[in-house]
Amino acid sequence: MPAPDRVDPIAFEVIRNALLEATEEMAIALRRSAYSTNIKTRADFSCVLFDRKLQAVAQCFSQPTHLGSLAEMVPMAVGIYGADNLLPGDAILSNDGHAGGAHLNDVTLISPVYCDGELFGYVANVAHHVDVGGGAPASVGAFQEVFQEGVIIPPVKLVEGGGIVRDVFNLVLAQIRSKHETAGDLRAQIAANNTGIRRVNDLVQRVGRDTVAFYSDELIAYTERRTRTEIARLPKGDYRAAGCIDNDGFTEEPVPLTARIVIDDDGVLFDLDGATHQRRAPVNSTHSQTYSGCAFVLKCLIDTDIPVNAGFYSQVRMIAPEGTVINATHPAPVVGGWETQTRMIDVMFKALAPALPELMPAGTKAMQCHAGFGGNDPRTGDYYCYLETQAGGFGGRDGSDGPDAVQTHGQNTENAPIEETEMNYPLRILRYELVDDSDGAGRFRGGLGLRRDYQFYDHEVRFTVLADRDRFGPHGLFGGQPGKTASYVLVRDGADRPLSSKVTLDLSPDDVMSYRTCGGGGYGPPEEREPERVLRDVREGRVSVERARDVYRVAIDVDSWALDEAGTARLRS
Repeated sequence: MPAPDRVDPIAFEVIRNALLEATEEMAIALRRSAYSTNIKTRADFSCVLFDRKLQAVAQCFSQPTHLGSLAEMVPMAVGIYGADNLLPGDAILSNDGHAGGAHLNDVTLISPVYCDGELFGYVANVAHHVDVGGGAPASVGAFQEVFQEGVIIPPVKLVEGGGIVRDVFNLVLAQIRSKHETAGDLRAQIAANNTGIRRVNDLVQRVGRDTVAFYSDELIAYTERRTRTEIARLPKGDYRAAGCIDNDGFTEEPVPLTARIVIDDDGVLFDLDGATHQRRAPVNSTHSQTYSGCAFVLKCLIDTDIPVNAGFYSQVRMIAPEGTVINATHPAPVVGGWETQTRMIDVMFKALAPALPELMPAGTKAMQCHAGFGGNDPRTGDYYCYLETQAGGFGGRDGSDGPDAVQTHGQNTENAPIEETEMNYPLRILRYELVDDSDGAGRFRGGLGLRRDYQFYDHEVRFTVLADRDRFGPHGLFGGQPGKTASYVLVRDGADRPLSSKVTLDLSPDDVMSYRTCGGGGYGPPEEREPERVLRDVREGRVSVERARDVYRVAIDVDSWALDEAGTARLRS
């Protein structure tokens, strides 16, 4: 069937959504087939379809934080391996952060899509594996070189002619602690790509190869036009802000970050020159991770209905000097790159707040907040490994309080349920609750942080905290106050022992590891918050009576749990 000579709006929408649904079905197949909690429950993965020119055409967003990272990783990996070396039924695997990827846990699988014997495009998915080897369980830790972080996989063929290449499969598994889960997750990634290939072929069989290719090109062009139109509506100017990572994991010195965002007739420029030099510490972001952050910020500024593909990515302009913490070079460690990327997003939103006060939130959790651990299960004798990221407070914004205990800035992972975690791993979750009074006070308060306590009752465990925000809480905006800082506490023999936000330690039986994450920043002066809102917060246990009085200037009658209007008037006068 020949390609159309003009765009049919109905055919355009049908094919556009069919391509998107192909990636959505890939996501469903991956999630339902996966073994690890991090993928099957927390949904830490994303899926993308590319055309034969390696332009992103459609992307499913299980994780918006992967915005852009696959768009950089896949063309680079295919270029390194050679497109001519990929035949029907093949798939290549890669996780090299210094070759277009992110940190080593994010493992990407890429498969060519052949239709009627001709290359049509590629499908790819990236999934965060619970462990890829290295110096600590879950492959997170205060490492000084990327070689310590786990197995580095250049683009290699994992699937050939539809079958797993056993030598490569076994070589990868030999480096990894969680062999059972990793083997299952890799097979789930293969199943996801096979699903995408089938769906694309089904579409091509129905409407024709040339028609699908024609509308794929039109979709990219349409997206670019709409993105340009949306950017033209943004307020022109030169906006700047600074922030930092609290420490780098080896020194107590903060890691400075700066953002300059220029909106002019040429579009939006993200100028991140000024970030500190890369560290021999787990705080370095790769180019693709930082690019993902800039893409996320731009996506937040435009119409939510605009698709994400090469047309959108063509409008993401970034300056990120090599050798800095936002574009680290080999062999810098990159395991904490998402921590830095997420904080940089917070800095960019802060820069844009004066220009777009109705859109920008106050400071948020803005860290991944990893908890990784492993040990020998005394019931089975098997080595187990686990990783998850903790939620925290989102910043208040114009007209609304920040949500409590959520993932922020591109993180869309779900909190792992206590029941599933305790059923699959030898531990107890003793406490899982909001941290009251952790909000950044404001006319619209920040969201509350989260407390999650792990107890390992009958065996020794190696545990890693890879997080931040224990020194500087999320910033407030327009008179709002910062959110309460996070704390990471070892409870041993009933005594609390504060820990660094980046530490690996050995836990004895009955030790408790407690995460108490930060609250979001406040928006606007706290004394301008409606007293009825403060009363509701007190009644719901989010804010104490004392904080209501001392910070929000609201008096509560504790006998009736009602608003003391006269007392409030005196406090606010």
